[in-house]
Amino acid sequence: MVTSDFQRARRPEHKEQRREAILAAARLLATRDGVRSVTLGDIAGEVGVHKSALLRYFETREEIYLHLTAAGWRDWAAALHTALDGATGASTAEVAGTLAQSLHERPLFCDLLAHAPMTLERHVSLESVRAFKLSALDAVEDIAALLARVLPGLDSVSGRNVVATVTSLGATLWQASHPPDTLAQLYREDPRLGHAVVDFTPRLRLLTEAVLVGLLASADDA
Repeated sequence: MVTSDFQRARRPEHKEQRREAILAAARLLATRDGVRSVTLGDIAGEVGVHKSALLRYFETREEIYLHLTAAGWRDWAAALHTALDGATGASTAEVAGTLAQSLHERPLFCDLLAHAPMTLERHVSLESVRAFKLSALDAVEDIAALLARVLPGLDSVSGRNVVATVTSLGATLWQASHPPDTLAQLYREDPRLGHAVVDFTPRLRLLTEAVLVGLLASADDA
């Protein structure tokens, strides 16, 4: 694909194809190299165009990754429905395990969750960040309602608190469990510092269960 192809894309379906090509390239690079390492020029190079051509479809690199973060929220919600719809009498350990495993299977989403509030939401237009926030909110409400059905002791507020806590923990723990090369070398050279590297899924499962147990206990005491 060359720049002129992008410039000639005038039909809606062709424009959508260009957008999807850009998103696919950004997804591939971020999965391989990490979100923080990918530049707009990298994405343009992967697609095979000058970066100015990309700006016909997305206002900034950050908007591209906000789109992928929103897609990640929708994908995660769908996966949790597949795993938990119809579940009755699930234990906190089972639900915690499902939440942790589902994030383990979505490393790019975990990486994006860390970068969204730090950088991605700060270099886009008001309308772009509004669209992202509304999309994410829909997924949060959907997952919160699902958790309240699976664990009847949770109400909708508690369900939203679970989602907020689990995604915050997932974002942080994913970064800690995947240190950059310089830190990985430091930990190899000085094992005393290796405690900083965590085993993502077991740690997230443990902390998620603690959150669920605590919120259910609070509901019982209310």
